Amino acid sequence: MGRIEITVHDAAPPRKDWKQILPGLIVSAVSLGSVLWVADPQQVIAALRLADYRIVLLAFSLSLVWLLLRAVVWRVLLREQASFKNVFFTIAEGYLLNNLLPLRLGEVARSFLLSRKERLAFWQVFSSIVIERVLDLACAVGLLLVTLPFVVGADWAREAALGAGALVIAGLGVLYILARSREQALAVVTRLGQRWPWIERLAGKRLASLLVGLAVLTDGRRFLLATGWMFLDWAVAVLQYFVLLRAFFPEAAVLWAAFALGVAALGAAAPSSPGAIGVMELSLVGALAVFQIDQSRALAFALTIHFFSYLSSGIFGSLGLAQDGESLTGLYRQIRSLRTRVQDPEPG
Repeated sequence: MGRIEITVHDAAPPRKDWKQILPGLIVSAVSLGSVLWVADPQQVIAALRLADYRIVLLAFSLSLVWLLLRAVVWRVLLREQASFKNVFFTIAEGYLLNNLLPLRLGEVARSFLLSRKERLAFWQVFSSIVIERVLDLACAVGLLLVTLPFVVGADWAREAALGAGALVIAGLGVLYILARSREQALAVVTRLGQRWPWIERLAGKRLASLLVGLAVLTDGRRFLLATGWMFLDWAVAVLQYFVLLRAFFPEAAVLWAAFALGVAALGAAAPSSPGAIGVMELSLVGALAVFQIDQSRALAFALTIHFFSYLSSGIFGSLGLAQDGESLTGLYRQIRSLRTRVQDPEPG
């Protein structure tokens, strides 16, 4: 069993990484400052004390169900080429690293760790994560598509949600075309590589593995199965939000939970610090504000639901890292090195 090191101070990123990290840190700082400006810290503490912790415990148990279902989704996208145990602990490791490290390195870590455990190609695993993220975005937009017109009662809301949904569908369409036209895509890269060798070094076998992972899109039954599990996973997330809202707002409705989850999911996609600190809280408080509820209690809810994501990924991600004999510092160095090689190919 490896020892888990929680600090990463001895693995500082290179100067160029700070240029990428800084905008997210600024967004998080502004978001956190904004939400603290509108909420009363004493009332937030009071709301946390008065919450019904029997309901809070039930909500936390649903976060574990959510994580298990997310592992099922990912394993289906991987065409069952990895064991459920490895998929479950690897996804928890990835979420843990996303919560602690910058630049969403958890996604790269997931691909690296699972490809090593199961002897799969890195880019094949990474492509399954791309599909998972696109499905996530589709579900988030879908929630807004369904809930936004009821929340604001404006025609533009439905049109905006439909436009966002069309972009998601278009993205899936592009991935589908690539998956269906693997031979043609590889041939194009080969021809371009003959003229510009750096393209061959950048893509080459990586593109072949990536397209193998995208092949799940051409398997209608498997893709529908993954989509069905993803819908169920999101239904559990809505239920978790609803249950936890009831701990702070006994009058809470399912509409509150669905709308808040959709806004938070899209908000968390914005550049921010690791774990979307500040951004998630501002997204949730802002979403719940349209229902004319107390912002301090809304922040107490947001802090609790955010803490759940840290706790569940922390428990199972740490167990996964221990089983793999990895430390956060050592893994961070490996992932950063891998990311650098991917982004900075040698010039031709």
